[in-house]
Amino acid sequence: MAPAYVVWLVPRQFYAPAELSEVSSLRTIMTQLLRFHGSVKRDHAIETWMEEHTGELGEIAKRWFEVMRKCGDDVRELLHDGHPTACITDAGFAYVNAFRAHVNVGFFRGAAIPDPDGLLEGTGKFMRHVKLRPGQTVDAVALTKLIRTAYADMKDRVQAELPR
Repeated sequence: MAPAYVVWLVPRQFYAPAELSEVSSLRTIMTQLLRFHGSVKRDHAIETWMEEHTGELGEIAKRWFEVMRKCGDDVRELLHDGHPTACITDAGFAYVNAFRAHVNVGFFRGAAIPDPDGLLEGTGKFMRHVKLRPGQTVDAVALTKLIRTAYADMKDRVQAELPR
């Protein structure tokens, strides 16, 4: 399992001037990204996870993780906390996880993305998920749009951190 680290939003007054000079820009300080070391283009551990999750739940998870993979050439992946996670470089934007009776399609910055169709669940400060159950109808267009929106949002956040 790859370790994760978080860059948290910290008000400028908590940084001494010497510490600020070590940071490439104030934008770097002002982000909140969950980062994962070890993300790769295709992770064999995810293929193994998919093979181990058979039946309807496995098929649901596979379908939606494939949508994540197809968001762009810069999508990387890894198995984090036992579930397939999609990243831009090392910044996680979405994941799938299979439970006993449902699959979650989750978004690390889900609270920050628009959800005009009301698919997202959760009340946390950052994360949201869509719960999918076998036999349940899902608005595939709306969920695909959510995944692509999460990808675009994270891509913008990662780009904002790059030195100018």
